[in-house]
Amino acid sequence: MSNLPSPSFQGPLMISASSVIDAPIDKVWQILVDFTSYAEWNTSVHKQIIVDSSSKEPLPDQTPHEGSYLLMEVHIPPTSDRSHTPTSRPLELITAVDPAAHRVAWKNLMPSWLLRAERWQALSVVEDGRHCTRRGSGLQQGFQAVADGLKRQAEQS
Repeated sequence: MSNLPSPSFQGPLMISASSVIDAPIDKVWQILVDFTSYAEWNTSVHKQIIVDSSSKEPLPDQTPHEGSYLLMEVHIPPTSDRSHTPTSRPLELITAVDPAAHRVAWKNLMPSWLLRAERWQALSVVEDGRHCTRRGSGLQQGFQAVADGLKRQAEQS
C-alpha cells in the first residue's frame, strides 16, 4: 500500500523503489529525515545537508522544513567507496515534510526545460505490521540502494 501522493506533473520517466522494513515506523522516519546521517547507510547519496541557498554553506539547524535547500552528493551507480567523486551535486528545494503521514519530498532546481524532477520518500504500514518505504539502469539502482540502506539501518539493533 503506497503512501505517495499523486504526481504533481507528468513526465516521460517515473522511477520507484521499495523495501519492507522490520522496524517501528517512527524509528524509520527518524533515520529518513536525519539527512546528516545519510553517509552512514546510504550508498547512493553520500552527503545530504541543508544549506543556505546562496552560499551553499551548511545551516546550523539541519532539521528539514518545507522551503529549505538541500545539497546532495549523489553516486550513480551506488558505491560504498567514499573516495569516489560524486556523479552529481544537485541543489534541491524541500517541498514537503509531513511527519504525520511519514512523507518528505524535494525537487531539483535545474531549468524545467532541461530536467524536472521531484523525489518523494514515503513510509507506510504493510499488512503484517511492518513498514514499507518507497522511492520514486543506474538511476533505478540508486533509488533501490537508498531503500535497502534505510532498511539495513532501521533494522539494526
